[in-house]
Amino acid sequence: MFSLECMPNRRDFLKGGLGMAVGLSTLVARPESAAAAENAWIVGPQPGFTPEVGTLTSMLAFTRDQVVHNVRGLSQQDLDFLLDAKANTIGALLLHLAATETYYQMNTFAGMDWDSWPDDVKKKWDIPMNLGEPARKAIKGNNLDYYLDALHQAREKSLAEFRKRDDKWLAIVVTQGDFSANNYAKWFHVAEHESNHDGQIKFLKSRVPGAKQTPE
Repeated sequence: MFSLECMPNRRDFLKGGLGMAVGLSTLVARPESAAAAENAWIVGPQPGFTPEVGTLTSMLAFTRDQVVHNVRGLSQQDLDFLLDAKANTIGALLLHLAATETYYQMNTFAGMDWDSWPDDVKKKWDIPMNLGEPARKAIKGNNLDYYLDALHQAREKSLAEFRKRDDKWLAIVVTQGDFSANNYAKWFHVAEHESNHDGQIKFLKSRVPGAKQTPE
């Protein structure tokens, strides 16, 4: 079964055909000086994307930057650290983020119904997607580059697909059963979902044996 936490209908505010209208274009375009400095603390339109799509990609970049920063320098042992018998490891959470992005790609870019993925895709991604005991057993022994590469590949594919789409696509509402959501809401969920797990990662990092306590 798919993890309820990551089901698209876990947010009540998305129920009933949320019409997240295209209306963020009043944000000031990213200044060239900031672009040159690669300032991650800019949310707004980005070069190479339509205004709202670019704004969305900047939100995705912001949350990803936080995750990458917080796992920098972690060893294989740190990534495999298990706080208790019901916890997830940091490594599993990182692969979970890549799995989540992969499934939202298939749902929004390919128009596939949730959980209708091909068997080979499920074989690769269902364990990190669903976490739990199967992930505790299977996801271990990998270095940080392994997880960062999975995240990078998923994000590069997302960005390539976003470049093909426009703001009207973001506003398209899709209904499956009694659940309705537009593409903007689904991808905003990918961003806030990553932020949620970033908090878990920071907590687990602070509990790794020998971890140095750092101010937030």
